Amino acid sequence: MFTGIIQSVGEVAAIEPADGDVKLRIKTGKLPLADVQLGDSIATNGVCLTVTELPGDGYWADVSNETLSLTSLKGIKVGSAVNLEKSLTPTTALGGHLVSGHVDGLGKVVALARDARSWRVTIEAPANLAKYIAQKGSICIDGTSLTVNSVEGSRFDLNIIPQTWEETVFSHYAVGTEVNLEVDIIARYLERLLQSGVVPSSEGVTLDTLKNAGYRSD
Repeated sequence: MFTGIIQSVGEVAAIEPADGDVKLRIKTGKLPLADVQLGDSIATNGVCLTVTELPGDGYWADVSNETLSLTSLKGIKVGSAVNLEKSLTPTTALGGHLVSGHVDGLGKVVALARDARSWRVTIEAPANLAKYIAQKGSICIDGTSLTVNSVEGSRFDLNIIPQTWEETVFSHYAVGTEVNLEVDIIARYLERLLQSGVVPSSEGVTLDTLKNAGYRSD
């Protein structure tokens, strides 16, 4: 699990074919690696990848064809910037929201505009994910935990403050950029509850009904 608070912007240092899929080498920049071991997870543009080698200035990870087909990693190149976050520990401050690192789909940047000192970014989501995106709800974009400003159909707006703009890959975005989307896991649980009939749609959803359906907040 992750929080969606980006710890460093890394760089793709190598992409190597490996028996039909690929291996990635990521230089991690300011991300400290002293506590990272082989087998640990690092969210890379929001995709949970397993560390397979630690060359000193970064890590290697295997990327399956499934991951390549469903995420923006299929389009990265040597030199591409990537958001990085190490996985949660028992002492990690949950500054964003709970993020699994399992990408739900690809969105596309359709507009970028200055808004005072911030940037207003408009993203179009796939139709099957739009139902999970709510005004003032949480969403994860390329591993970054953000609050949705407004929603219109399958498009939604985000306000990116200067700190986030400068410390993530948002500053590399242009109209047409594909981004990894992970919707709020609670929205997924709510849909499952309603579909299963555990909670009739006419009744309210409580923490107890969420727990009974498998949701855990710890």
